[in-house]
Amino acid sequence: MESRVGPGAREAVFAQLADTGRAEQVAQRLTDGIVLGVLGAGERLPSEPELARRFGVALITVREGLGILREAGLVETRRGREGGSFVVADDADHRSLITARLRGLAQVELSDMAVYFGAILAGVAERAAERASAGDAARLAAWLTAADFGTAASARTNQGGFFLEVAVLSQSARLVREQIRLQAEFGPLLLLGLDDEAQRADAAALDRRIVGAVAAHRPAEARESAGDLVRGLSVPLLAAKARIERGGALDEPVSA
Repeated sequence: MESRVGPGAREAVFAQLADTGRAEQVAQRLTDGIVLGVLGAGERLPSEPELARRFGVALITVREGLGILREAGLVETRRGREGGSFVVADDADHRSLITARLRGLAQVELSDMAVYFGAILAGVAERAAERASAGDAARLAAWLTAADFGTAASARTNQGGFFLEVAVLSQSARLVREQIRLQAEFGPLLLLGLDDEAQRADAAALDRRIVGAVAAHRPAEARESAGDLVRGLSVPLLAAKARIERGGALDEPVSA
């Protein structure tokens, strides 16, 4: 069953890859989509030829990438008329994947990625506030009103989708492409803090501030709110990295 996300979130998962020769990139992009909740448990992925077309890679590269996911237990392939590759990951798989990625990145790398993500999102929000029509702003507001932030999984899916919906309203093809790239690369890590109920409430409140600034054509306020949002999300991420470096677990309280 597919998650309820806007088209921007799915566009991020299936955007063309920068390096077309690596099956690992195919596997990582699809893994990010699973971790973000854009690709839900039980969902059938596009066919191998369709994935090759969307990613801009050879068919054999897609097959190798799917093989990596099968070995990791994230997808299963079924034969026959109703066959295909299906997402089978659960939350335990997600936690294991996130922990592995955090171990592979230095604290300074995570901090730098957060700063860059914040800079791009601030630019996206500013341009959206300058360029979005009243109808665009109303549609964004309606999308956010319908978004569920009640659980960690739904919040990750909808927060990621919100980033990309705002990017579309910037009407800048370059900014949209960069937001999509960053979303695929860094989104699953940045949204880790949404496991916390208070953090989810804070993120949703800042999303509403961004929407209000876009609707009122206040670019400076939209930029500031976007920066506040990413800074708030980066705090639990960096705390989780510190816990793992000390030999702790991803799910330990921040005070541990």
